[in-house]
Amino acid sequence: MTPGQAEVVVDIGPAGEPSRSEMVPPGEFEISRPPSSQEVVGDRLFRGATLAVAWFTVILVGWIVVSIGRQAMPSIHAYGLHFLQGTVWDANRARFGILPAIVGTLYSSILGLAIGTVFGLAIAIFLSEHFLSSGLEAILRSFGPLEDSWLGSLPDKIENVLKVTIELLAAIPSVVYGLWGIFVVIPFVRPPCNWLHSHLGWIPIFGTGLSGPGLMPAALVLAIMVLPTITAISRDSLVAVPAKLREAAFGMGATRWEAILAIFVPTAATGIFGALILGFGRALGETMALAMLAGNSNVISWSLFSPANTLAALLANHFPEADQIEVGALMYAALVLLAITLIVNVVGTLILQHADAGLKGIR
Repeated sequence: MTPGQAEVVVDIGPAGEPSRSEMVPPGEFEISRPPSSQEVVGDRLFRGATLAVAWFTVILVGWIVVSIGRQAMPSIHAYGLHFLQGTVWDANRARFGILPAIVGTLYSSILGLAIGTVFGLAIAIFLSEHFLSSGLEAILRSFGPLEDSWLGSLPDKIENVLKVTIELLAAIPSVVYGLWGIFVVIPFVRPPCNWLHSHLGWIPIFGTGLSGPGLMPAALVLAIMVLPTITAISRDSLVAVPAKLREAAFGMGATRWEAILAIFVPTAATGIFGALILGFGRALGETMALAMLAGNSNVISWSLFSPANTLAALLANHFPEADQIEVGALMYAALVLLAITLIVNVVGTLILQHADAGLKGIR
């Protein structure tokens, strides 16, 4: 078509035959065009709004830290670093120390994260590789063909119900988890824990018995609370593994489990690490469940069955009746918890960056 020549546009009728044709001047219907002034203004407003929200979030976090630090400053000057090393919390004598709470926070969170990671990653693999639906389909096929039956869609529906159920665990309030732990988890785990103490008490992690609240019930409940986060993100990461990589693994003769453990999980490692960081952050900040299950005891013990205390539980238990001096000490403890959370996020980000750089070659 020469410049300036008209274009012929043909409309297709209902029967698939051309219904009419007309001459359309060139340039009237262009495939691409520069953005209009309204679109430019809208784009700039949206970009400015998102930038403002991002900076507002940063300013809000900074304001929270400054507000807490201002109230904690008298305690920081009065107790210094001894506050981090002390083991006694006695408001009547104005003696405050949070070392047992720091140890209990890290111990319970790491233990809960370890248990939650094992089960969360297993469930993520189970769902991403469709073990449930394929197994149910094999069972149903033994009773007859599924192509013309409503049973053909039943395995996928059951698998979706399982995914939704796991995600709904995140919607349960932590106080409900705490009550469930008191009336169900503690009576359930007490006999095996006491058996381990009586037979293997010479091992430090079994050095005490479980008479009531303790680290083990708290860690088990924490594992269930972080399970939805770890499972959902890990499953999405496993599903996002490129199909060509899957085909190549099976094409080279790898078995299903060899492909999962040697190819799929390492490829999805960045997303899985991200899930672990989010789960660890949830475990560090958990309050009510640990306040009800950890035992609220300022002791330092390696035993899994010993009562303990955490920073979040310490804040929740002492704030209602705290005087001005104790409020300052509690604000100091809140700053320490913020610092621990910040360190965990920074270390986690560095791990993610290192893992992502190491996996760029196979993506």
